[in-house]
Amino acid sequence: MNAVEIEAAVSDLVLLPFSSDDFPYAFLQAFGNKETTLKRLRSGATNKSDVGGVLQTNNIHIAVAQPGEVTKTLAVLKDSPATTKAKAQFILASDGIDFEAEDINSGETVACAYTDFPNHFGFFLSLAGITTVKQIRDSSFDIRATSRLNRLYIELLKDNPEWGSAERRPDMNHFMARLIFCFFAEDTDIFDGSGLFTATIEKMSERDSSNTHEVISEIFRAMNTKIADRAAAALPRWADTFPYVNGGLFSGSVDVPRFSKIARSYLLHIGHLDWTKINPDIFGSMIQAVTDDEERGELGMHYTSVPNILKVLNPLFLDDLRAKLAEAGDNPRTLLNLRKRLSKIRVFDPACGSGNFLVIAYKQLREIENTINERRGELKRKSDIPLTNFRGIELRDFPAEIARLALIIAEYQCDLLYRGQQEALAEFLPLDSQNWITCGNALQIDWLSLWAPIGTGVKLVADDLFQTPLAQVEIDFENEGGETYICGNPPYLGSTWQSAEQKAELQAIFENRTKSWKSLDYVAGWFMKAADYGTKTNAVTAFVSTNSICQGQQVPILWPAIFSTGHAISFAHTSFKWANLASHNAGVTVVIVGISNQINLRRRLTSVGIDGEIVQKTTEHINAYLVSGNDIDLKKMASPINGVTPMHRGDSAIDGGGLLLEPIEAHHFLAADEISFNEFVRPYLGSEELINGKLRYCLWIEDAAIERAKQSDFIATRLAKVVDMRSGSSKAQTKNAADWPHRFGEIRHQSSTYTIAVPRVSSENRDYLPVGLVLGGTIIGDRNFALYDAPLWNMALIASRLHWVWIGTVCVRMRTDFSYSNTLGWNTFPVPKLTDKNKADLTRCAEDILLAREAHFPASIADLYDPETMPADLKAAHERNDETLERIYIGRCFRNDTERLEKLFELYTNMIATPAKTAKAKKGTPV
Repeated sequence: MNAVEIEAAVSDLVLLPFSSDDFPYAFLQAFGNKETTLKRLRSGATNKSDVGGVLQTNNIHIAVAQPGEVTKTLAVLKDSPATTKAKAQFILASDGIDFEAEDINSGETVACAYTDFPNHFGFFLSLAGITTVKQIRDSSFDIRATSRLNRLYIELLKDNPEWGSAERRPDMNHFMARLIFCFFAEDTDIFDGSGLFTATIEKMSERDSSNTHEVISEIFRAMNTKIADRAAAALPRWADTFPYVNGGLFSGSVDVPRFSKIARSYLLHIGHLDWTKINPDIFGSMIQAVTDDEERGELGMHYTSVPNILKVLNPLFLDDLRAKLAEAGDNPRTLLNLRKRLSKIRVFDPACGSGNFLVIAYKQLREIENTINERRGELKRKSDIPLTNFRGIELRDFPAEIARLALIIAEYQCDLLYRGQQEALAEFLPLDSQNWITCGNALQIDWLSLWAPIGTGVKLVADDLFQTPLAQVEIDFENEGGETYICGNPPYLGSTWQSAEQKAELQAIFENRTKSWKSLDYVAGWFMKAADYGTKTNAVTAFVSTNSICQGQQVPILWPAIFSTGHAISFAHTSFKWANLASHNAGVTVVIVGISNQINLRRRLTSVGIDGEIVQKTTEHINAYLVSGNDIDLKKMASPINGVTPMHRGDSAIDGGGLLLEPIEAHHFLAADEISFNEFVRPYLGSEELINGKLRYCLWIEDAAIERAKQSDFIATRLAKVVDMRSGSSKAQTKNAADWPHRFGEIRHQSSTYTIAVPRVSSENRDYLPVGLVLGGTIIGDRNFALYDAPLWNMALIASRLHWVWIGTVCVRMRTDFSYSNTLGWNTFPVPKLTDKNKADLTRCAEDILLAREAHFPASIADLYDPETMPADLKAAHERNDETLERIYIGRCFRNDTERLEKLFELYTNMIATPAKTAKAKKGTPV
């Protein structure tokens, strides 16, 4: 369950009659506990409460109190030995009237009326495995409002299906934006009278909802009618009390969908929420999901945390502004010029969605401006920062509209906070009719048409030119917008998932710049457009992106094109999880990359260490792999340059299911013909078999034995399947291979005593790459790579953290998983010259890893390398391996992955400068 689903379940719970017997179980069910879990608790099998309540080990101890004894019951729960023994995080007591709970770990408490406890649902979210608890508690209102609006939206479409059509969907979305404004306005005194909108609907619309749409329509018409025109408009008296709003929000059609009784009830419930708590930072991205059919199925997972957005905005420009504020101190002239600078800063998000980045940037600048005003003694001063300096492009009309609305709300909230209610209200209405959020395709629009450069200079008005610019008496920024900062979180979309139209957009941008542009992620288009924009303006850019644009084959395709414009990487944040509201903090792995053609000598590189610590360093250069060091052109190599054993791709059956055998098929064959089985069946190892310890087999028939093999009816039938599949192929090589169906389509197998096998694709969630040692007779499938009879120290290299970091950086990603490459990852892996002792030490380390695995037989690699449950002896064996190998590299252990990469790239640069002579890898037999 995600946070929105949990909030909805909790809200439904309080609407039911309170039951002393059922409440604890209903509460747990609302937080995602399955019926089987609840059944065991009810039976007493897992309920260890010693006070007659319900105790779930490691989670919560719940007790229903006698009327008026909630506080006393909570104290009993806290003193309970069972609570301590079960390591319960929470205790909770309620009598159906009052509600109290405590987080034992933090000491935080909740005390409220029972009917109000859904307002505190975020307090308990760790019960559901959701780790973004603080962010959710900070935005609990937004989640509640989103849940309610979603219910209303679905109910309205049920009764007005035509409003869900492509033609009318914009009308429906615009209606929702109007509602959001009305709910906010009635709770913040923008409307004269608390709860005016909701109260008017409740009073003037019939209980059977027959005229609800007419009442709302008249309210909307009033808000689009100037006061001077009210008499001619013949508005009902009850609608005439609403102010003139306009600003485009209520212009045009005032048509409203019809309401059922249920929809009217939902509307009134939404209106009774406290909309003063709306957080425009994130609310837009959540409500956006309500109106999108594809996204609604994941409602509640569309959440961009403010800390994550600040990882972009702080190094992009906010840190510099705060530093200038600190330097200014209380100097009035310096503060004045800094304030003037703030008023000219432009923030541009060319994939703005519902405006998260723009809203947060606006609020941060207002905070700095307010500090300036306080230091200058100019409290309650009208802001010089216009909303129109925060511009965006968004493909869809509704998110674009929500972005503008979110900025309007943010402006009012800032005025309220920094200037007071009277000043905020006096200047809020009517809304400005300017539209600074463009609805369109950012990759097709000329960004200069939205914000053209107007000069680049600064006029210094003072006589003393030795003063720093901000210390002048006054500065006149010729550039209408001053500095321009481009930021955002554009759509990623790997090359496989792009539509024909999206491919055409990338082609228009990259075709004359770089080869192999078809392999680029969609987000690459935004980086290139930003670099082009920066050649004609003083813009600096930072985008969130999937880390794949800084890994593998995309690096030599994308980054030379960007660097050719004069841009370089000004700052970066290496891979981290961009989290959402789902259980267990699911999220995509991203990087943040800042580019500029106005870079200072020092650049900031931020990374996350193995234990989660944030590591920051300044450096003279950041290359496209987001490593401190020179730019590197890392390319595939046909053979190793590092003295390691050649690595081959496994054998590809291309068999139509004829040559590969499931265990049950092999069992039946063995029972029917043991002699043929023993001669022609071999163990087969694909990546699934290697990682998860599964069994599989294959037919392996030498050319000289084909006639003997065909005497087996089982084998003859299987070979016929191979012939059918290959002869029906459109590929000439595969069609020709139908003449020898007993052979794998691609064969690279070598006779060996043993083989080291490495999966081509594996999860990034493990701290080490999976690698296995198998008997030589095993056929290694093409989902693996194989090293035949390689010295065992090769396995120590593959199993190291150093190699994990290298592969994760230079190889292509399969979504977020590692996609291993022998030519790009193994053949290029920088290895110092190893002495015989080095090799012996590493061999022992590999043996220790294998022995530690063997001690836990039959656990699979997947079982053993789960980071949460990795056995201590296996972890210790890997740590010894890492220490042994890293001492070979630098005489000590590396401090973090960033340092590992820096050393590896340094070694790589030296190695390709004086390449070693290496044997050519053997080629397979392609089909």
